[in-house]
Amino acid sequence: MEEKKLDINSIIGFILIFGILVYMMYQNAPTPEEIEAQKKEEQEQVEAEKKQNKQNEAVVTTAEDYSNAQVLDSTQRVALQNKLGAFSFALNQPSTGDGLTSVKTDVFDLKFSNKGGHLAEVRLKNFVDYDSIPIYLVKDQNSNFNITFGTSDNRTLNTQDLPFQPGVTKSGENTIVSMKLKVSETAFLEFRYELKPNDYMIDFSIRSQGLSGVFNTSQPITLDWKQKGIRHAKSISYENRYTRLTYMYDEDRVEKLSQMSDDEETVEGVEWLSYRQHFFSSILVSSDSPFKKVDMTSEDLVEDEEVDTLFTKLYTSKIPLAYNGGEITKNLGLYYGPTDAKTLKAYDKSLEESIPFGWGIFGWINKALFIPLFGFLSGFLPYGIAIIVMTILVKIMLSFVQYKQFLSQAKMKILKPELDAIRAKYKDNKLKAQQETMALQNKAGASPLSGCLPGLMQIPVFYALFMFFPTAFALRQKSFLWADDLSSFDSIYDFPDGFSIPFYGDHIALFPILAAIAIFFYMKMTTGQQTAMQGPPQEGMPDMGKMMKYMIYFSPLLMLVFFNNYASGLSLYYFISNLISIGIMLVIKNYIIDEDKVLAKIEVSKSKPKKQNRFQKKMADMMEQAERQKQAQQKRKK
Repeated sequence: MEEKKLDINSIIGFILIFGILVYMMYQNAPTPEEIEAQKKEEQEQVEAEKKQNKQNEAVVTTAEDYSNAQVLDSTQRVALQNKLGAFSFALNQPSTGDGLTSVKTDVFDLKFSNKGGHLAEVRLKNFVDYDSIPIYLVKDQNSNFNITFGTSDNRTLNTQDLPFQPGVTKSGENTIVSMKLKVSETAFLEFRYELKPNDYMIDFSIRSQGLSGVFNTSQPITLDWKQKGIRHAKSISYENRYTRLTYMYDEDRVEKLSQMSDDEETVEGVEWLSYRQHFFSSILVSSDSPFKKVDMTSEDLVEDEEVDTLFTKLYTSKIPLAYNGGEITKNLGLYYGPTDAKTLKAYDKSLEESIPFGWGIFGWINKALFIPLFGFLSGFLPYGIAIIVMTILVKIMLSFVQYKQFLSQAKMKILKPELDAIRAKYKDNKLKAQQETMALQNKAGASPLSGCLPGLMQIPVFYALFMFFPTAFALRQKSFLWADDLSSFDSIYDFPDGFSIPFYGDHIALFPILAAIAIFFYMKMTTGQQTAMQGPPQEGMPDMGKMMKYMIYFSPLLMLVFFNNYASGLSLYYFISNLISIGIMLVIKNYIIDEDKVLAKIEVSKSKPKKQNRFQKKMADMMEQAERQKQAQQKRKK
């Protein structure tokens, strides 16, 4: 009984002891407030240890670090401030964060991003695209403009998403937009934009104040400008052909990155660089001293015209900037506007050289002749009529060239019986036949080259106009007859969606068809006459007569296919030009050149002794040497 009683008492004792322990634990347990305080203390200790471990490492900020700075709790804000260092002051400034600052001028609708201080939207008020949509050069984050720099406390920061404090003021008629990234009320990094009335050039400066002890001047400070070209034309492939990164360096040298493929270049002494989007350009100008070095790239974004329909090219430029006394000061110009020679030339910085007028003499002809002439004519005539009048003036100017060609053809036609007789007489002696032929042509003043050389004089004019019409901003969205836009193709029929003829396109343009018909009849008249005067092909030489016959059909076909996607103003020029050429040829042939008089002059020339010039003598010597070598080879074979 006593043992059972002891056991029961022991069990009860254990239960009581357990209960007392539970009660004591409950009484000594921390309150929820104490638990929270302990957690916070432990978290702060962990953060302190992390900070201690990383105190000698560089800190690089990202967009996520401060994109939500306005909604962070106190702990997160402390952590962010630790990461931003001195620039954490900017987090507490009014009117920062994700907002936009809007400003309008006579030519711009602009929006500045308070996060980054850069232009977030640029709309040109005076222009619309082919579909009547406003022209935007910057929109929907197609452009980045930011600076990367180091700080004295071993941080690397980027302005792209840092909070700037905006300010808009007036200075006379000009509007000043100041975007400041502040370290204190008197120390800041500023992007300053000065907008002038009716002006596409924005005076832009980057400057710092009171940051000489904040910047790490041993670390590079780099301006990074990226931009995608937004499509504005009916044919993105045609627009892309004239979309190109162009730059001027060494005071007056102008170069371009590749037209239709990816390209990159590092250039020193850059005066300006242009992100050209055919008829509109974004240009960065160094207003004080040239950029010491620029790393540029161009990436073609159009691989499939049916799929890649939004952007043409991606341009990037990385530009190292220099510190001066621990501060940064750089004066620049930002041009957003039309790629128009008259507008660009007004800035006296050779910005018009970014327009592809053609190299060498071709560009000179455009700048000295065709641009002023067309500007004068279009000042009082409708644009289509101005093209026709300019074509007539050009053809009149070159009419003497056609006269020389037809005169040479007439002489060759008159001499044809004698030339045929020479070929028949010396049919077994090719050398003698060629020598006698050259002697007769020399005496009569009827060398075939006299007909070719005048034709070569037309090539610079032809190519200059080929470059002029696709780049003539004045033709943009100007209509004529059925053409809605003389700077684009004149579609009279669009194929169903998804259907396109390789090399031809998804539409039918009428002016190239008319130009092809005109060039066919012109070549039929001229080439047919030249072919009739051709003798039998020389041994080892191509049959020129047969080649000319092929060209009669090949040239119009090339015109029809190639120009189907080109500016209708260019096709209009070729159509009118060939019609006028046919008319001039008929007038010269029937009313100006008298074959009897030409024959009389030939007879007089033949009666006069004529010496061979150096070229003719050298050619005769080469022919004799070739004939001797041929005879020697034949003897060795025997």
